[in-house]
Amino acid sequence: MDVRAISKDKLPSRHVTVGATRAPHRSYLYAMGLSAEEIAQPLVGVATCWNEAAPCNISLMRQAQVVKRGVASAKGTPREFTTITVTDGIAMGHQGMKASLVSREVIADSVELTMRGHCYDALVGLAGCDKSLPGMMMAMVRLNVPSIFIYGGSILPGTWRGRQITVQDVFEAVGQHSVGSLSDEELTEIEQAACPSAGSCGAQFTANTMATVAEAIGLALPYSCGAPAPYEMRDRFNYASGEKVMELVAKQIRPRDIVTRKALENAAAVVAASGGSTNAALHLPAIAHEAGISFDIFDVAEVFRKTPYIADLKPGGRYVAKDMFEAGGIPLLMKTLLEHGYLHGECMTVTGRTVEENMTHVQWNEAQDVVRPADKPLSPTGGVVGLKGKLAPDGAIVKVAGMKNLRFSGPARCFDSEEECFAAVTERRYKEGEVLVIRYEGPKGGPGMREMLATTAALYGQGMGDKVALITDGRFSGATRGFCIGHVAPEAAMGGPIGLLRDGDIISIDAVEGTIDVALSDRELAARRKGWTPRETDYQSGAIWKYAQTVGSARNGAVTHPGAKKETHCYADL
Repeated sequence: MDVRAISKDKLPSRHVTVGATRAPHRSYLYAMGLSAEEIAQPLVGVATCWNEAAPCNISLMRQAQVVKRGVASAKGTPREFTTITVTDGIAMGHQGMKASLVSREVIADSVELTMRGHCYDALVGLAGCDKSLPGMMMAMVRLNVPSIFIYGGSILPGTWRGRQITVQDVFEAVGQHSVGSLSDEELTEIEQAACPSAGSCGAQFTANTMATVAEAIGLALPYSCGAPAPYEMRDRFNYASGEKVMELVAKQIRPRDIVTRKALENAAAVVAASGGSTNAALHLPAIAHEAGISFDIFDVAEVFRKTPYIADLKPGGRYVAKDMFEAGGIPLLMKTLLEHGYLHGECMTVTGRTVEENMTHVQWNEAQDVVRPADKPLSPTGGVVGLKGKLAPDGAIVKVAGMKNLRFSGPARCFDSEEECFAAVTERRYKEGEVLVIRYEGPKGGPGMREMLATTAALYGQGMGDKVALITDGRFSGATRGFCIGHVAPEAAMGGPIGLLRDGDIISIDAVEGTIDVALSDRELAARRKGWTPRETDYQSGAIWKYAQTVGSARNGAVTHPGAKKETHCYADL
């Protein structure tokens, strides 16, 4: 499509580039070497989450340069900027994890403010680590200017003594080391071998789960989210995304044309089918919120319930993201889901075509066993299951991909922080058959809703991963495996039943029926609630305190503002 003469009459950048009164604004653009022609073109924000914190984000700056060339080739003027990330693998297991979910909101807010302040007409967003993916997509839907999402790509798997490993193996090696089954030297070998390249964690943890979502929901070009970070072919997707966003500007195809109720259901379906991270049940409602669509944890869980689990990916399966890409990529997964009625084919995407149209030339690959046909699944229901019951009236979530036992009952062992539980696990101060309860780790009570990978990995490393259950009002990493239930709502800090539990209370979890209950009468719970007082956190100032003042329930995505339902104007229409 010829997009060389796009009128600025209705584009945001007219407020800073058009007319005599904008001469001071244009002088700043001239100062950066732009020509009059470039100033007259649409201004495209190219936002990255680049930093030197972790391999997840380290390649994003280089990839952004290719995107900019693509924008310029289609007669747009790219304007690069960056935002923050908090890398979960480094934040994990200490107080730094309280910053993780908060960063999702800061990413969305900072991209919004940069776009608003400088009146950019379109957005290409590049993200690598967990919360940066939903944060960037939330900003796109909130702003509603033509946008394309780009995933920085996954890391390559490591190799240790002939075995393929990921960072999950390092976390579990810590547990093995704690019980003496792994030497200091072996632990060092594993930590030095697990992460051999740039890119996000390689298995179907949160980053790759949300990357799969980006293609399925229609905000990313087909195949673009599967190519590993070191692969040179990523530049083709980056360049093409820069070109394509200019076509979206010309046609005025916007994120809210793409992110519909049915598109969200498609996204939930690929999470279930790929055995993805439970965090998707938090991020999909948050993205929906930006579009003004009600889509809570129960809506997500309903899609999970009726979608087969078909991708044999770690942590529950055998393969990593690189393997799925080489088998046929995310479109291979989507093709079989579409053919068997698990996706809405009519949904629009950033290609300017529908999901069904995008899938027209995708061929099934018989030579691979990473993805099963949807009518021959690994299990008939999704790899993630929603729960509800007396212990979680507003819902909870559990990842069942790769699990054999889907029911568990046992006495509660209560801890009021992750640190308390991790210490008990490390020192083996727990018993087989117990349900470990970690509370006051929810969005408001944490604050920040920490992930618990260090604790769950230690349990697996000790050989106890299938001998105990763990429930929390916090979150679990996408790398978590075992009977681990997160997002329990209402959270303890809001007076939820999880905050009323006592050691020895019998908890029953049924991931087949989708229930989570405690053997206490309503009268007993009411009596305990009368004696309950909120627990004050030690965050009484700063960004994490500020987050706690506005954050809502995990049921609705732990969002911090009223969303599109309450907006009186949309940035794209100013």
